[in-house]
Amino acid sequence: MGRGLNKVMIIGYLGRDPEMRYTPTGRPVTSFSVSTTRTWTSADGERREETEWFNVVAWGNLAEICKQHLSKGQQVYIEGRLQTRGWEDEEGKKHYRTELVANEMIMLGGRRSQDYDDYDRPPAPSDEEYPF
Repeated sequence: MGRGLNKVMIIGYLGRDPEMRYTPTGRPVTSFSVSTTRTWTSADGERREETEWFNVVAWGNLAEICKQHLSKGQQVYIEGRLQTRGWEDEEGKKHYRTELVANEMIMLGGRRSQDYDDYDRPPAPSDEEYPF
């Protein structure tokens, strides 16, 4: 059987402050969201923009570093792999969530200032976008 590759690299802005918790065995895990925005010009010359949100999870030492040094609005480079996990809720409904499991993080620039126009700032995810 051949080898596969699951590698993701993104540069974007944190949509919320990182949240850290611990597994029952005491291993730290930190989660946060990162937005990436791509811009292009359509065939009719209209400028288009699309924002994609990534759920990022960091484990161990990297989890502690992310919690300590990252905050909402900060630009960051994240490298890792995609992982989809599934679960059933109390009513028996199946849910799935795809996450970027980080193995490297580099802080870029500083926090976005309030001086940016709303056009430049990616929209923050609403609770309705992330019901989990």
